[in-house]
Amino acid sequence: MKIPFRLDGRIALVTGGASGIGEQTCRALTQSGAAVIIADLDEARAQALALELPGASVLRLDITDEAAVKQAAAGLSRLDILVNNAGLGLVGDVMETELADFQRLFRVNVEGLFLMTKHFMPLLLAARTAERTGVIVNIGSVSGLTGVKRRFAYCGTKGAVIALTRQLAVDYPKELRTNCIAPGTVETPFVEGYLEKNHKHEKEKVRAELHARQPLGRMGRPDEVAWLAVYLCSDEASFMNGSIVPIDGGWTAN
Repeated sequence: MKIPFRLDGRIALVTGGASGIGEQTCRALTQSGAAVIIADLDEARAQALALELPGASVLRLDITDEAAVKQAAAGLSRLDILVNNAGLGLVGDVMETELADFQRLFRVNVEGLFLMTKHFMPLLLAARTAERTGVIVNIGSVSGLTGVKRRFAYCGTKGAVIALTRQLAVDYPKELRTNCIAPGTVETPFVEGYLEKNHKHEKEKVRAELHARQPLGRMGRPDEVAWLAVYLCSDEASFMNGSIVPIDGGWTAN
């Protein structure tokens, strides 16, 4: 009897793979049988994670540097799965948002995804067999599906991620599968950094507010997003292409 959601023999690259959702995605993919490439700027943290994951390797990579991305793609002979997870956040409405910060967010969240997809696409297309295709999983956000207060630039970037996901499914309907996960607020080092920067003297109060903001009553966990990514990469999701899948504790149901 076939065991579902297995990824044995497949090679997966996860950007921003050394922490948060990316780290847990690397762990879940490994547990499902994939050999993971942990792509991150934090090489030390990525190396420490790789020591825990059988078959894992580390790629120090700035996804906004096209020359570096091209070199990284040229250095691989094969790739079955690309998880575009790396991204930045920013708090601020349109009047609070500086042009440099707006451009930085688009450069990482949108241009980085573009460069990774463009230059690793030949490998992903070559992964197609009679049984399956290569897979892209983009990590978006509910912020790309609905307006979130004081997240002007972030909403814009995640809206772009969702649109690009759908467009790839139109251009490559049979050659590969591209889907997007749209998490609500997930308790990650990113959220911890936000609390430290903006609410240092009331962290627990604001943390409780973030939990309460989710209709389910708590923030999500990185592993919950990671296991959804495993499903989207698996043969069991072979009819899914161009899908945007919220995992948000009921946020977008309102």
